[in-house]
Amino acid sequence: MMVISIGQWRIRSWDVGDVEAIVKYANNRNVWINLRDSFPHPYTITNALEWVYNAKGQKPETQFAIASIDEAIGGIGIVPQTDVYSRSAEIGYWLGEPFWGKGIATMAVKAMTEYTFAQFNVVRIYAKVFEWNPASTRVLEKTGFRCEGRLRKSVTKIGQTIDELVYAIIKW
Repeated sequence: MMVISIGQWRIRSWDVGDVEAIVKYANNRNVWINLRDSFPHPYTITNALEWVYNAKGQKPETQFAIASIDEAIGGIGIVPQTDVYSRSAEIGYWLGEPFWGKGIATMAVKAMTEYTFAQFNVVRIYAKVFEWNPASTRVLEKTGFRCEGRLRKSVTKIGQTIDELVYAIIKW
């Protein structure tokens, strides 16, 4: 089990006991609107159970809960790339809406970036952000990620085709 302390919060392995908290915070349109459609909406207990069992079965573990002492409040993880992209990993994260604007995502992205560079053979971590999500771009910029480009009209969400921003950080 992995645990990283980030102030009063932690990044830790997912557990079956997180299912109710996942549904409580993930079943929110304001969370879902900024994520890929593979993140379901509405978010059900079945979705949460599938997520937890999938995350617990990973080797190596790459998907984690962002948690208070009491419950999971969001998630963060990486997707190591393959083939000619094998030295890169994509990072993704979400937080329950009651926890927005408190610096938690910034601390979690910073800690996960350090963990990824230390534990995986990668030199580049990147994130893709929908153009209507300036809060996420601020999180990435505060943690040292730089905007590498804009993929024009590359994402369709809720019937709108929008731009996606690509941010990355390089291990020197």
